[in-house]
Amino acid sequence: MFENLRADFQAARGDRVSEKGWWRVLLHVEMPALLCYRYSHWALKLQIPVVRHLLMIPALLWQRFNQLFLGVFISPDAEIGPGLVIHTPQGVYIPPVKIGQGATFQSGVLIGSGCKGVGDNVYFGAGCKIVGDAKIGNNVVIVANSVVITDVPDNTTIMGVPARIKLPGGKPRRFPWRAAELAGKTNGAEPKPNGSGPKRNGTEPKIHEKETEESEQTASA
Repeated sequence: MFENLRADFQAARGDRVSEKGWWRVLLHVEMPALLCYRYSHWALKLQIPVVRHLLMIPALLWQRFNQLFLGVFISPDAEIGPGLVIHTPQGVYIPPVKIGQGATFQSGVLIGSGCKGVGDNVYFGAGCKIVGDAKIGNNVVIVANSVVITDVPDNTTIMGVPARIKLPGGKPRRFPWRAAELAGKTNGAEPKPNGSGPKRNGTEPKIHEKETEESEQTASA
C-alpha cells in the first residue's frame, strides 16, 4: 500500500510547479478519495478475519463521505497500479476492474462493471465512458466525452460517440502550470523602445542626402 501511495504522490506532484511539498499534495481535493481507496483495498486483502472486518468499518464510512461530497467512487475490489491520478474529482466511478499503473482520470469518467481491464498509462478524458466488455490496452488516450464500446489496442488515441476514430499514438500531451509573466517584461529583461531593435540584414538604415539637407535647412530656419 505504501509503495503505491508513494507513486501516487509522486505522480500528483508531476505537473504542479507551485505544489511540490508532500503536505501541499495532501491538501488536494481528490486526495481523500485516493487515500480511501488505497486504505480500503489494503484492509480488504488483510488475512486476519476479525481485524479485517474492524478496519473495513471506517473504510466504508470514508467511502460514503467521498461519494457524498466529492462524487468519487472507487471500489475496494478494484486492482489499480501505482501512479494513480484523479486530476479533477466529481462524477468518477471505478468498479471492480484491473487497471495498470499510471492511470489518469478527469471528471465525469465512468467505467462499466463489464470492462475486461485497462492497461498501463491510460488517460481518461473528461466525461468519457467505458461501456460493455471493452478492453483498453497500454498507452491509450480516450478523448473527452467519448463512449468506448469496443476493445482499444495499444498506443492509440480514440474518440467519438461511439468511439470509432482511432489515431496512432497514445501519449497525452502534458501542460504544466505556468506562472503569468509580468506585464512589460520578457524573460526578466526590460522592454526595448520601438525602433531600438536589430536592423534589417544587420546594416544601418541609409539616409538620402536630399533628406539630410532638408532637415539641416529646417533646423537653421
